Amino acid sequence: MSQASTSPTNDSHRQPSLLDALIPLLILIALLSLSLYFYGDGSSYGPNQIALLLCAGIAALVGMKNGFTWSEMEGGMLHGIGLVFGAILILLAVGALIGSWILAGTVPSMIYYGVQILSPQWFYAASCLICAIVGLSIGSSWTTAGTLGVALMGIAGALGLNPAITAGAVISGAYFGDKMSPLSDTTNVAAAVTSNDLFLHIRHMLWTTIPAFTIALVIFAVIGLSGTSGQASATEIEQLLGALKDEFSISLVSLLPLVLLLFMAWRKIPAYPTLIVGALVGCLIAMIFEPNVTRQLAGGDGPLSLVKGAWHSLFDGYKSTSSNGEVAELLSKGGMSSMLNTIWLIISAMAFGGVMERAGFLDCIVNRALAGVKTVGGLVTTTVLTCFGMNAASGDQFMAIIIPGRMFREAFADKGLHGLNLSRTLEDSGTITSVLIPWNTCGAYMSATLGIATFAYAPFALFNILCPLLAITYGWLHFKQMPLGKQSTLQAAD
Repeated sequence: MSQASTSPTNDSHRQPSLLDALIPLLILIALLSLSLYFYGDGSSYGPNQIALLLCAGIAALVGMKNGFTWSEMEGGMLHGIGLVFGAILILLAVGALIGSWILAGTVPSMIYYGVQILSPQWFYAASCLICAIVGLSIGSSWTTAGTLGVALMGIAGALGLNPAITAGAVISGAYFGDKMSPLSDTTNVAAAVTSNDLFLHIRHMLWTTIPAFTIALVIFAVIGLSGTSGQASATEIEQLLGALKDEFSISLVSLLPLVLLLFMAWRKIPAYPTLIVGALVGCLIAMIFEPNVTRQLAGGDGPLSLVKGAWHSLFDGYKSTSSNGEVAELLSKGGMSSMLNTIWLIISAMAFGGVMERAGFLDCIVNRALAGVKTVGGLVTTTVLTCFGMNAASGDQFMAIIIPGRMFREAFADKGLHGLNLSRTLEDSGTITSVLIPWNTCGAYMSATLGIATFAYAPFALFNILCPLLAITYGWLHFKQMPLGKQSTLQAAD
């Protein structure tokens, strides 16, 4: 994945000052804080988008003051939006998949069997571990959360468990698997941008990743065993299971779309076609095994009602008619339309990030941050904070990996550190913290898919919080900071 050059290429372009670079960012922070104060969890449903687009305009004006034309600023916005077009397609596909999988009985069956198999006391830890295994197998946190994550959220609702903690456990596991999988896009990008061998990069990440994941698992287990998050009574669970059976034909056949999707992902078939095929197979299963539910969603009994009902699930999701209010709430979701607000948020964020990059503001901030770095601990801390800042300013985790990766290479070499330290730090911060920011593509996706506001699940995304903290700690302690020239020894050992 390539990025456009952020440095001015025209003689009429003046280098931005630090004040130039900070003005749009500081105004954005102020507006987003005001948005959260006014609208709370609803700030991502319009107010944040307005703040991002206004600040994109402010950044463009500052850029034009420095000699850029409006056409160049607009080009930066379009370039930024273009970077996430693939993510937008995946979002739409996930919305369609959720709708068709509910209609097909896939999600209801996963909830039905999961409620009976998973113990409430061990549910959070088990959810984290299951998502980690699947994420490691397929290399995609998004696919893991959009399939197993949705079902686990439903199971948590049935068991009366805390949805925010469940979302944190799902995200922790999914990001562990994504980070450590050789099939992951971000893992490959972090290794490539720092010119490191992929498997040596993964091996070096074990030092921060395994302790962070172990600590997260222990905390989730303690939370579950303490029983402080609330649990449904046996009667409530029986009522919910009965309501699921009344509305759907619960069977193992309904799980075929899940099996097919995981197989396609394991075979490294690209995410978008995998999700679309999974959604269409869900429609086929629904028309064959859930004809009554499909006709009911279509609102008719005509010869084409099955097609209409399946079609409806793809664009507008499923609307449960269950008399059980909890079941109706659990299953009334999905469809491409459910992702439109998230797409609006992503487009707004990338418009802001694109103009900030094109005007040279991101480079200016990073270069100034490097100016005062004197120690290894300071360098690692600066890298972590820069990656987090890039996730917030650009709205995309790939930019938070590529730009710092490109700009910190010489700084790590100057400190006598191997590039594997940089690639690990990029993953510990750029990859991991993206999901903690509501307007980042990852934060917006997880919030829309799991149905939990980013600020609600963020305190429980324990793995995502611990990884950057461990990276900083290791930097200051000079622990497992590989020196230059050691890679040849590792390769010989292999």
